[in-house]
Amino acid sequence: QVQLVESGGGSVQAGESLRLSCAVSGVTFYYWTMAWFRQAPGKDREFVSRASPSGEQVVYANSVKGRFTISRDNAKNTAYLQLNNLRSDDTAVYYCALGSYSDRSEEYRYWGQGTQVTVSS
Repeated sequence: QVQLVESGGGSVQAGESLRLSCAVSGVTFYYWTMAWFRQAPGKDREFVSRASPSGEQVVYANSVKGRFTISRDNAKNTAYLQLNNLRSDDTAVYYCALGSYSDRSEEYRYWGQGTQVTVSS
């Protein structure tokens, strides 16, 4: 059974940082692209970042470029998303996902349950 479990969300002030983790089990982690998406209340789920299976190729949405950093530790079957200089519009539920190298949520087969990030100004 494939499981993706996010952790690290919370409530912070604008300008602060969080580090999200995604622990993966039940699948060969290093075969898959790892991505992070987020969904704010009343909005569609949107792409945040992705990392290739090796972690050498990474892509960011323009809205988070320069503030967020994606990484993965294939030895630990875990991915991370470092969120720096958080803004109120970063408030959302953040999901990790495994799939193809794409920005489209439809290309991702396995999903975590999400972790809430709330940023107050």
